[in-house]
Amino acid sequence: MLDASLILQLIAAILLPLRQRATLTAVGQDDVPQDDALQDVVAQEAARVLALLNPLPALTGSFPRSEHPSTRHLESAFASGDSATAALLATIRPVVFHLPWRYSYAKRSDAQGLEDNMAFAEIIGPEAPYVSERVCLGLTLIGPNTFYPPHLHPAIELYYVVAGEATWTANGVSIRNPPGAFILHGSQVVHAMRTHQQPLLAVYTWSGDDIRTTSAYTKLGKA
Repeated sequence: MLDASLILQLIAAILLPLRQRATLTAVGQDDVPQDDALQDVVAQEAARVLALLNPLPALTGSFPRSEHPSTRHLESAFASGDSATAALLATIRPVVFHLPWRYSYAKRSDAQGLEDNMAFAEIIGPEAPYVSERVCLGLTLIGPNTFYPPHLHPAIELYYVVAGEATWTANGVSIRNPPGAFILHGSQVVHAMRTHQQPLLAVYTWSGDDIRTTSAYTKLGKA
C-alpha cells in the first residue's frame, strides 16, 4: 500500500502554484498574459480554494494501484511538461499510478473509446480518500488527440496545466493553454477541451455551493 506521506507531499506540491497565483496581483506581477480583471478572478479563486483546504481534511480512504486504461498515457504526459512544472511532475510521478483514476460519464455513441482515454483522480472531495464537503482537488488526464465534449457543472472549476497542451473552449472563445497556465470556469459555464499530439495532465479544483453534482454533457454539444 502507498505511504500516505507521499500523498501529503503531492498535495503540498499541488498547492504551491495555487499559493503563488493567489498572491500574484498582490505583489504587483504584470507578466502573466491575461487581462487584469481575469488575473484578479483567478487569484481570488486560488485564494478561496486554499482557505477551504485549511486545515486539510482527514484521510479516510486508501490509494491502491489503479488499473484504469487511461493510465497508459501517463509516461508520455511526464515527457510533456516544462521547467515551470518540473518540480510538481517529480512529486506526482512516485504516486500517480496509485491515484483513484476513474471516468464518471456514461458512454457516448459519438465519442467511442473516450472512457479509455480520459480519467479523473480526485484526492480531496466528497467521495475521495480525503473527504471534504467544501472543496475538491484532483488531477485530470486526457490522452492525445482527444476531444472532451462540451459539459457543465454547478461547481466553480480551476485548472492548472501540469503537462501537455490542450485547447479550452468556453463562451465561444478557444485558447490553447501550455504547462503553467490557469483556466477558470464559472458555475454552469459550458466548456470543452481538445488535446493535441501530447496527453494532458492538469490539476483541478472545485468550489462553490454544490461540489457533489457531477459534470453533465450538454444536449446541444456546443461550448
